[in-house]
Amino acid sequence: MMASNGLPSRTALRRSRCCTRDSSSLGGSSGTREIAAMNVDLTEIEPVERRVDTLLRAETDEGTYLLVVESQGQPDDRKRGSWPYYLSYLYEKYRCEPVLIVITQSSATAKWAAQPIQLGLRGWESLTVRPLVLGPENVPVIADEREAVRDVPLAVLSAMTHGRGRHAPAILESLAAAVQTIDRDSAAVFVQFVDSCLVDPQAKQMWRDLMTAIQYFWRHPLAEQVREEGREEGRIQQCAEMVLRVLEWRGIPVSESVREQVDACTELDQLEVWAQRAVHVTDAAELFAEE
Repeated sequence: MMASNGLPSRTALRRSRCCTRDSSSLGGSSGTREIAAMNVDLTEIEPVERRVDTLLRAETDEGTYLLVVESQGQPDDRKRGSWPYYLSYLYEKYRCEPVLIVITQSSATAKWAAQPIQLGLRGWESLTVRPLVLGPENVPVIADEREAVRDVPLAVLSAMTHGRGRHAPAILESLAAAVQTIDRDSAAVFVQFVDSCLVDPQAKQMWRDLMTAIQYFWRHPLAEQVREEGREEGRIQQCAEMVLRVLEWRGIPVSESVREQVDACTELDQLEVWAQRAVHVTDAAELFAEE
């Protein structure tokens, strides 16, 4: 609490004295019971692996910010310690203002994550962390291609917050079309951003199939794993399965004759052409147009 002159209020000072006066002088049951000296060396001896989900550097008119993006599936009280650590570490290392952004597909988790993390005395906190929470309650569903093209960043957030609901296929399909309208470097960042935040395995695989089909996904290191798998003898079969999966996830009926023609193809270049068409066609037979 601050007084009008900008100094700590009397209430805050009283609470501070409660934590520092000798325990033998305490007259009541409340207050400090014991004070013990601790090691002043804060150096971490044992290496502990700490990773954020995504870290982005944003240059704005107001200055440079580090966007610390965490995908949160459910409440986790361990974050009360790790999130403040991430922000302090990044500020100390880069001397840029860090911004914690929590993305979730759960309304309950969004409510939990929005609670400030306050460390210190009650009424005189030494550190307060207030995450910017994006969830299904405050991010709209962008399932229309034209809307996605008009605001690609918002479409990206829509995919990350609604990526496991009934709208997921339409959202991902619209976003796949939208990223083709922006520069490749930005598209590559958005592609990886979405991939890291999709928690539903089927939605994640659909997104990777869509990105493979339009070849943006292949520009990111994440694609190396897919390519290595593809270099094995099952690469052609994998590509054929991808063509059919994209059609099925888009809700387009696949006849037996179409399935047989795709499965029978042994030319990888042809399958890649069909994969690109699978993202846009309205009828499975259109895969083979002009052939």
